[in-house]
Amino acid sequence: MNILIKDVAALLPDGTTPTLNIAIADDRILSMGDVPHDFHADKTIDGTRHFAIPGLVNAHTHASMTLLRSYADDMKLMDWLQTMIWPIEAKLHSDDIYWGAMLAAVEMIRSGTTAFADMYGPDMDRVAEVTEVSGLRGVLARGLIGVAPDADKKLEENAALYETYHGAADGRITVMFGPHALYTCPPDYLKKIAQRAQQLGAEIHIHMSETVGEVESCLKDYGKRPFAHVESTGLFENGTIAAHCVHLDDEDFSIIKKHNIRIAHNPGSNMKLASGIAPVPRMLKEGICVALGTDGASSNNNLDMLDEVQLSALLHKVDTLDPLAVPALTAVKMGTEYGAQALSLKDVGQLVPGQKADIALFSMHGAEWTPCYNPVSLLAYSGKSSSVDTVIVNGKILMENRELKTLDEERILYEAQRTADRLTK
Repeated sequence: MNILIKDVAALLPDGTTPTLNIAIADDRILSMGDVPHDFHADKTIDGTRHFAIPGLVNAHTHASMTLLRSYADDMKLMDWLQTMIWPIEAKLHSDDIYWGAMLAAVEMIRSGTTAFADMYGPDMDRVAEVTEVSGLRGVLARGLIGVAPDADKKLEENAALYETYHGAADGRITVMFGPHALYTCPPDYLKKIAQRAQQLGAEIHIHMSETVGEVESCLKDYGKRPFAHVESTGLFENGTIAAHCVHLDDEDFSIIKKHNIRIAHNPGSNMKLASGIAPVPRMLKEGICVALGTDGASSNNNLDMLDEVQLSALLHKVDTLDPLAVPALTAVKMGTEYGAQALSLKDVGQLVPGQKADIALFSMHGAEWTPCYNPVSLLAYSGKSSSVDTVIVNGKILMENRELKTLDEERILYEAQRTADRLTK
């Protein structure tokens, strides 16, 4: 379908926000500005007093954990995992994964997210179903726990997921391998993952250096810090997105740059779990790709990427006492353009001709958008996700005028609540 968005303020890669027309042909942006004379729109959207940005990219989440939102709060990470989260997750069935991911899809579309990287399991094929039906762009990984008795089975499930779904849904689905963390995956298991991923040409999605305790335990058990330890297994040779990366030293930075590891920064989750503050300004200064993620809705407690944009813009200012630490435009790029780069999404993340038409339109009619001197600044410091009016992915409209087009929200909310009640009773 050809779509014309008329007279919209659009965020360009250089940070300017001119008012122009966006012509979309099938799944790509055809033009920004003058509309080709032979272009015929099947649908026209009035972009007056709207702000178009590349769709938000959630570079690290656990979608089906929406079922555990508010179930276990105000706890230390390992206590939270071991006493509350893992026991419930052991009870999850295939349909539970499905409805949790459906709930996540509703929340993500409503808040302007167009792509997400999900690590969970089992039954990640159900998350692939949700990705296909919802119209979102998904980078999926089966979470791999090497200390489990069925660790090898999990690894083959990840391989099967890759072979079945990588490139599916008109190219909207990408599959990675998802070793959970070094403290749940012994070295030999990480080596197996590295070899299997390399055989298929898949990349890696892993939690790294999230807490002080993780670093201390790694030093005690292996005599190395987490990045040096995981590097020794060959895992980083496949291309890696590493979530959190809160506690880093100079050696860690060298390894990250050596292997071009991309970082998924999760400020909301790190703050809530008291994990610490990642050295994001230094990462950016040293040319490391830093994206943003929400983590799961049980440790955030939402999947609102605009919250993460705003937290990243503010948190590092107060941490460094530098008001220029993460400027507004940088924070927005971390949530859009850099997120697409981190997930190796080709032709995604910028509003330029030839890119995939993944676009979020914010209504600028609210008080928080008035007066408007700088739309980027407003987005980073005062905008609300409730202002998201229209969401387009791969040239398909997923939400228009706040109305979801691909999902039955009423049924999804009912099924998600029913599922959560059964899991936690």
